[in-house]
Amino acid sequence: QVQLVESGGGLVQAGDSLRLSCAASGRTFSSLAMGWFRQAPGKEREFVASINYGGGTTDYADSVKGRFTISRDNAKNTMYLQMNSLKPEDTAIYYCAGRRFTSITREVSRYDYWGQGTQVTVSS
Repeated sequence: QVQLVESGGGLVQAGDSLRLSCAASGRTFSSLAMGWFRQAPGKEREFVASINYGGGTTDYADSVKGRFTISRDNAKNTMYLQMNSLKPEDTAIYYCAGRRFTSITREVSRYDYWGQGTQVTVSS
């Protein structure tokens, strides 16, 4: 089993930056592909970014490409999401997720472990 805990959310203004962290415990973190997802009120959970087990392969949703950067530190069992140039439409609960495979995917259903989420609110 894997436990995931997100942190780093908050209330910021448009144009500001935030860095989210996802701390993992339990199963070997370095063997998991990881991802970030978000869910705004009244909307479905959507893919934000993903990273493979070693960190050498990443993928981003078009809406965040060029503004967000996903990374991981396997020595610290932690994944990060650096969010720059934040927009009001980035407002959502952000979730980290892990899957028992080394390759990345955008599909919510293919992730086995989820954190409780952290709120990000961007004011205009």
